Amino acid sequence: MKKISRIMLFVMLASAAAFLLAAGDMGAAAKMKPALLVIDIQNAYLPKMSDQDKKLGMEMITYYIELFRKNGFPIIRVYHMNPQSGPKPESEAFAFPKSVPIKADDPQIIKTYSNTFNKTNLDKLLKDKGCNTLFLCGLSAVGCVLATYYGAEDLDYKVFMLKDALISHDSALTKAVQEFCETIGYSPLKLLLENAR
Repeated sequence: MKKISRIMLFVMLASAAAFLLAAGDMGAAAKMKPALLVIDIQNAYLPKMSDQDKKLGMEMITYYIELFRKNGFPIIRVYHMNPQSGPKPESEAFAFPKSVPIKADDPQIIKTYSNTFNKTNLDKLLKDKGCNTLFLCGLSAVGCVLATYYGAEDLDYKVFMLKDALISHDSALTKAVQEFCETIGYSPLKLLLENAR
């Protein structure tokens, strides 16, 4: 009986230690400073994307924007511009669809490379806002979003793709990106953001 009691005591102490370690991790998680990057969902590029991806992706992007807005975290608009072939800033082709709930005061980055960090002020903008954790959505899942994901990792940001909010020309490739990258869905993200305030 004493052996069982000692074993039980050891298990209880080990459980308590594990809880305290987890609580320490939760304290670290509370220091998460998130930002949402909405990448290249421009009128010029959307027609070239998979209809299946667009239908779900645009709906989920709207939900994620509203979730970040409700919790008071930055939403950063990213636009792609090719100086030779356009689309030109201020044109309808350059803009996001009017159905996307962005605001004029949401920070804007205009890039000319796939990786949004390449030759832009994105890193400075994020550091000025104290952001250390990035959530990515938009297009193309296999192009600019993926390049930005790895660019963020190279700069030591914690970075996640947003489930069902990625769009590419091929829905099978979009699904593959969601499977091999760190991806988070709406419900767990909602819980994280509500506890990061």
